[in-house]
Amino acid sequence: MSRLIFVVVLVVAAFWGNLAGAQEYRSVSAVAAILYDAPSIEGKKLYLVKHGTPLEVLVRVEGMTKVRDAEGGIAWIVNSALTTRRMVVITADQAEVRQAANEDAALVFRADKWVALELLEGAPPGWAKVRHQDGASGFIRMMQVWGL
Repeated sequence: MSRLIFVVVLVVAAFWGNLAGAQEYRSVSAVAAILYDAPSIEGKKLYLVKHGTPLEVLVRVEGMTKVRDAEGGIAWIVNSALTTRRMVVITADQAEVRQAANEDAALVFRADKWVALELLEGAPPGWAKVRHQDGASGFIRMMQVWGL
């Protein structure tokens, strides 16, 4: 019986560890949003981020969220400027989006660095299924994007 309890404890610990390590992302819903150096609109304005920019959620406090951007910058943003719509941004100089999750699949489009793409469901390991704002969709290598 004690061995069973030990196994159950290991499984539960692994499950909670995965949850604790899970990263949470949001994207900018406004046309442009201000990032601040403190959790208040009275804080110093650092810079603007455009619609669709993915941001990693670090901390939430009343009305504000502390976020990290694709370049590692940390700042605060007003909660109302964020949406749960998942986006990624291309970090490679240029990335290729293919019809299937395969390097040999037909090319759908190429996109340059910092282009934001909507993240879709249903991609195999190592790939992300994405959609461009013009409606074209396909698969991109995960190592070419940030926001996953």
